Amino acid sequence: MEFNVKFLSFYVIEVEGSGDDASRYYKHYQTLDQDQFDESELKDFLDGELKKIVKRKAEHHPKSDQVPTKIGRFLTEADYPLDSNPNYALFQKTIRAETSDVFTEHSNAFAKLYTETAAVRGGVFLVASAVPKKYFSDEFVFILKCDFEPKVASISDESTLLRKIEYAITTKNMKSIQYPFMIEEGMVQPAELKIHQASHARYFQDFLAFVEYGDSVPVMMREQVKEMMTEHISESFTEESEEKVNWERSLDEWETSDKREINEHLETHQVVEASAQIVEQTPEARIQVKLGETEVKGLLADFGESLHIAKLNGRYVLIAEADELTFEKGATPVEFYKPEDIYSLIKKMNDRSAD
Repeated sequence: MEFNVKFLSFYVIEVEGSGDDASRYYKHYQTLDQDQFDESELKDFLDGELKKIVKRKAEHHPKSDQVPTKIGRFLTEADYPLDSNPNYALFQKTIRAETSDVFTEHSNAFAKLYTETAAVRGGVFLVASAVPKKYFSDEFVFILKCDFEPKVASISDESTLLRKIEYAITTKNMKSIQYPFMIEEGMVQPAELKIHQASHARYFQDFLAFVEYGDSVPVMMREQVKEMMTEHISESFTEESEEKVNWERSLDEWETSDKREINEHLETHQVVEASAQIVEQTPEARIQVKLGETEVKGLLADFGESLHIAKLNGRYVLIAEADELTFEKGATPVEFYKPEDIYSLIKKMNDRSAD
């Protein structure tokens, strides 16, 4: 998807000092209209970048907290319109700007918000409005943050050889915001935006204080499991009973623990029913189990169907069934193994425990 840039405001962000004593400020260099942009070096610098930003995939509930591209949604109070959200209102004003002066006024507001962010970084800050060449009824605002490239020099001439460049910028690791979020070509969601940043650089999203981002799948699943187990506790035990207090304490420990051991409380059908509720909302939900030194990953939907957990003589047994068995990474003699009957195997395990 190619764009015609209507306006682009160019800023340099500078940070002097560090910590709470740091001075942060922005300097507006120029706002270009479409004709000026098409004739400028910025067109070559950003050539393809807007297309790349729009093409980046994002999920409302990403697979992990560390994904670089996320979808944000404007926060509103119940029964209040989107216009009540100041971030949304500013994006809308910027999109509707018809003159360079009006566009610059709203771009300044974005630059000011960014410099007030606690972990602001120096660099070049760009605000652009653009219209797709194909879907010209849609309009977008792009906010781009490019870092300064340190210790950069360029070839000069035969006498000086190298010339030091004071401010070099690069699109490498460039952070970006696209508003509105494009669901697919020709279809946009005005209540959402898309943000791209290095996975560790969450500070970039902080200057939009009234935008929220969906929980990752692991976080969402943990919340769902906690809610289900809380409901189970309430239905199973009387108020203030010792069993209920112990259950609630156990659940709190489970929620905050990174390494969680199995809690033998629910029957197979209860776990399958609870899992089905999660799978209905998140079909790709996964289960990851470590049995001693053996790690097994699979779909949560497979539990109770082709993935089973059992106990044999007090030890845990994990049984996974499938029509084929394949190997990855490295070669071992196991690849030539002729599997024995499972009942023979269980007998061996029983005999070993008896010995």
